[in-house]
Amino acid sequence: MPANARRTITDDSGGAFAAHETATENTGMRTVICDPQSPWQRGGIENSNGLIRRDLPSRNSFPGYTDDDVAAVIWNLNSTPRRGLGVRTPIEALAAERSVALHICIQQLPLLA
Repeated sequence: MPANARRTITDDSGGAFAAHETATENTGMRTVICDPQSPWQRGGIENSNGLIRRDLPSRNSFPGYTDDDVAAVIWNLNSTPRRGLGVRTPIEALAAERSVALHICIQQLPLLA
């Protein structure tokens, strides 16, 4: 992401974000910390987590996935139309916001088993 397209980092005050000050210093982005037990404050994140878990269920071991597996999941998320984006994909919405032409080179990505 271009630096001027990044605005904030949102975290849920869990252990994964214990060093959020370091992330803020390293990226220059403001950190927003949501209240505990308040998933509605980070609805987009919760929605994305649900979509990711369709392809990478939590019962599976993450070390069992390759970089290509993760790339396929990311591509799937970024190329799926969203109602909140006017039925555009996140890729299309970002391109429109940045006023850039959209040219996607589709390569054959492996399907997850």
